[in-house]
Amino acid sequence: MSHAIRFHSIGGPEVLSWEAVDVAAPAAGEARIRHQAVGLNYIDTYHRAGLYPVPLPSGIGLEGAGVVEAVGEGVTGLAPGDRVAYAGGPLGAYAEVRNLPADRLVHLPAGVSFEQGAAMMLQGLTAQYLLRRTYRVQPGDTILIHAAAGGVGLIVCQWAKALGATVIGTVGSDQKAALARAHGCDHPILYTRENFAERVREITAGKGVAVVYDSIGKDTFIDSLGCLRPLGMMVLFGAASGPVPPFDIGMLAQKGSLFLTRPTLFTHTARRDDLVAMADELFGVVQAGQVRIEVNQRFALKDAAEAHRELEARKTTGSTILLP
Repeated sequence: MSHAIRFHSIGGPEVLSWEAVDVAAPAAGEARIRHQAVGLNYIDTYHRAGLYPVPLPSGIGLEGAGVVEAVGEGVTGLAPGDRVAYAGGPLGAYAEVRNLPADRLVHLPAGVSFEQGAAMMLQGLTAQYLLRRTYRVQPGDTILIHAAAGGVGLIVCQWAKALGATVIGTVGSDQKAALARAHGCDHPILYTRENFAERVREITAGKGVAVVYDSIGKDTFIDSLGCLRPLGMMVLFGAASGPVPPFDIGMLAQKGSLFLTRPTLFTHTARRDDLVAMADELFGVVQAGQVRIEVNQRFALKDAAEAHRELEARKTTGSTILLP
């Protein structure tokens, strides 16, 4: 009998329960994966709390790495024993064993560990579409990334620096500022002590930044618009502080004909070819040493509720994984 984390009602971390589950043989087009590590991401808390509603009862989690145990009819390019990783697909990564559509899996290179794979896929692919597909960062650009010491933030800082950008990042403590700086953030801003919009204007001599990558949402959105140069791009890719309330779209004109987008990883990876190309580029910068994937917290999978408490209390830095 296998086990998985499931929830039967929305709410706080306490709704997560460790349950025995049956895992059927993989259906046509599926592969059965035995997880070696599972990724923890902020979007998991949105599903649990009901911000992103899902049918209940439900599994949870979108990212993992492990070994193929079996494949269903019609699956090609995968075989039992293959090392694989994924981000997205049906909820249910918080599990010892699960079935997944085979076209959502990518081969994990030999030089990348299972822990790195579970820690890098969702956050790393998010960084890829932010930096290379949504606003394509160029040498000489100045960018702002919120939550610079978080999982996506640390990858964005390193990757953007490798691309030749000047990186400004917001953080919540001196410890996180030091961590962000060690990963390529040129100008960490402690939002607890400084007005980040004013500080960005100081750093850029009033010019503003080319792009803001904002996963915080409600608490930072309006001030983020004020950080942009004319024709700059506001990229809202999360809502850690809550959803952005309705606002007058005319503000985009008033602040310099700004662009605004709300992308998702799942749109960018919907096509198999795009998923593979994005993963290849991510693995490439990791294997080249331009981006380091560091796991800073580990929890037993059965202790997922505690991991959620630490994440929501902003006590984590970088990547966190759950170990079956």
